Amino acid sequence: MATTSGTTPDRKDFAARDRLLLAATELLDEARGGPVSTREITERAGVRAPTLYHHFGSKQALLDAVVSHGFTEFLRSRRASSNNSDPLEDIRAGWDSHVAFGLEYPGAYAHIYGNVKPGVPCGVTEDVRAHLLEALQPAAIQGRLRVSPAEAATRILATCSGVTLTLIQQPATERDLGLSEGMRESVLASISDVSPEMAALHTPGPRQAVESVAAAIDEAGSPLTIGERALMRELLARLADDQ
Repeated sequence: MATTSGTTPDRKDFAARDRLLLAATELLDEARGGPVSTREITERAGVRAPTLYHHFGSKQALLDAVVSHGFTEFLRSRRASSNNSDPLEDIRAGWDSHVAFGLEYPGAYAHIYGNVKPGVPCGVTEDVRAHLLEALQPAAIQGRLRVSPAEAATRILATCSGVTLTLIQQPATERDLGLSEGMRESVLASISDVSPEMAALHTPGPRQAVESVAAAIDEAGSPLTIGERALMRELLARLADDQ
């Protein structure tokens, strides 16, 4: 968007979707746990109600997007900007972005993440978890996770949101930001155990690949005949000797 150097862009310079997100964020924060109406949001954003429904479907979906925005938008933009980034570094930076969002808009964050019902999944949590699952897949493929992506996403989200709510409750002058960094590294250590360099060492080489194929030949249900299996084993043995 075009802006004058040294000035803050006016609300009208943002696209309608961004204006709605900004308006809802500000109003949730000002409400400090109280209700926020559709009319208040659309008036502050300078749009009509149909515009809100066009972009989000419902007011609740917009409110969910406000808080999920901190983590999911970061991960989405990170993946779009780099195809070679370290997936665990992306999770690290996404965590910091999520916490920073919560501290900048504590009322909005507490309103969404603190407004839960027993046994009812939070729409925001499920949305963020889905993006975390996607972001963790590269690390899983690289062999860098010691737990499943689903378990890793659950641990990251539970700890990150808990840390953010804890920091929100601390007086700003006494806020211990080291708590977030320490918990972040603790969780990452619990779900992963190898660096990219170590992951490369664990990648199966030619000999390991040959041995895996040889083992598969003798598995029950192989479509090969006895003679074909014998020939395949001989050929694979030669390949293994050449590695």
